[in-house]
Amino acid sequence: MQLRSADFSAGAVIPRPLMAVDCGGANRSPELTWSDAPKGVKSFALVMRDPDAPIAGGFTHWVVYNVSAAAHELSSNAKLAPDQLGNTSLGKPGYYGPCPPPGPAHHYFFTLYALDVARVESGSPLSSDQLETRIEGHVLARAVLEATASRR
Repeated sequence: MQLRSADFSAGAVIPRPLMAVDCGGANRSPELTWSDAPKGVKSFALVMRDPDAPIAGGFTHWVVYNVSAAAHELSSNAKLAPDQLGNTSLGKPGYYGPCPPPGPAHHYFFTLYALDVARVESGSPLSSDQLETRIEGHVLARAVLEATASRR
C-alpha cells in the first residue's frame, strides 16, 4: 500500500498553509491519496504524529477512522463526520497542523491503516493510543508518509 500527498512529497517540508495558525499557517489538512490497498479492506484509519515533540509518546496532530473501504483519498481541508475524528494531543478532535518549537526541524509521520473491520466503535473521540489499541489485530496493511516542518 502506498500513501502520497499532492501538497508535499515524501521527506519534503510541509507547506506553510498546512501548519497550525499559531505558527503562521492556515491549519489546512493535507490532501492524501492511497493505492494498492490489500483485498479484504473494510475501512481505513490514519494517524499523524510528531515523535520529536517534547512530550512522552510525541504529539498527535490528527486521528481519523471509519473511512470507507471505497475511499482512496482524504481531500485537502477534509470535512469529516464526528464519528471519524479522534482527539489530537490537545484533547480535541480534528486536524492540528505542525507547530514545532524553535530549533531543529521535526518529523511528521502520516500512518494509514487498512483494516479488516468496517467501523471502529466509540462513544467519544478516540486518542491515537486508544485507536491503535482497538485496531490491533485488524491491520491488513499500513503505509507511512514522512515529512518535516520547522518554525522560522
